[in-house]
Amino acid sequence: MVTKDIIRKVAEATKNTKQQTEDLYSATISVITQELLAGKQVQLQGLGTLAVKERAERVMVHPRTGERSIVPAKKQLSFKPTTAIKEELK
Repeated sequence: MVTKDIIRKVAEATKNTKQQTEDLYSATISVITQELLAGKQVQLQGLGTLAVKERAERVMVHPRTGERSIVPAKKQLSFKPTTAIKEELK
């Protein structure tokens, strides 16, 4: 499913126009992005939690050559689904 499909389905479900729904979707994504960039968690009720986590610098070994290289520290987006979704996926 892509963004257009989400907007179309939400517009149908809420009886709003596609333009209104697209504006709401864009605003929602913007707010979520700003919060994540500020280092905060975003809890989406019934879906899960988005958070930015720090990954430490580490040493990686190439499996074929055995060559060691350093993977620099970075920030990574993580998602933790709710227990209800975890149970549904089993």
